[in-house]
Amino acid sequence: MDPENSTVTWEDSYAIAQSLSRMNPDIDLEEVSLMMIYEWTLALPGFDDDPEIVNDGILEAIYQEWFEEVAGI
Repeated sequence: MDPENSTVTWEDSYAIAQSLSRMNPDIDLEEVSLMMIYEWTLALPGFDDDPEIVNDGILEAIYQEWFEEVAGI
């Protein structure tokens, strides 16, 4: 899924992680908070989901996908 050309929801943790990785290629993931992931996700082109339904588990899943994307796991 290409989040820049389609709708992205909280369920699309891998697509969100890919987008965040592309938008922040030099960021130290140890400095990234769940609130940062939340705010950046809401700002993604194509993101269309209820900001009120997110929880720490969803944000942690996005972080994990992002970590694995950067680490090449």
